[in-house]
Amino acid sequence: MGRKKQEDYNVRKLNKNGGGSISITLPIDDVRALKWRDGQKVVVERKGKSFVIKDWKP
Repeated sequence: MGRKKQEDYNVRKLNKNGGGSISITLPIDDVRALKWRDGQKVVVERKGKSFVIKDWKP
């Protein structure tokens, strides 16, 4: 599989999991820039027709 075109880099596909939930894969470069780790808690908020994902603060 070849590399994505630059204009398609941020286009992602929704994946259905076995339990009926939906997941999305985030670009690894962006996750590393935020210093997020596997299993880290995040907050997902709905803003109109979009979602915002933020780090969870206890």
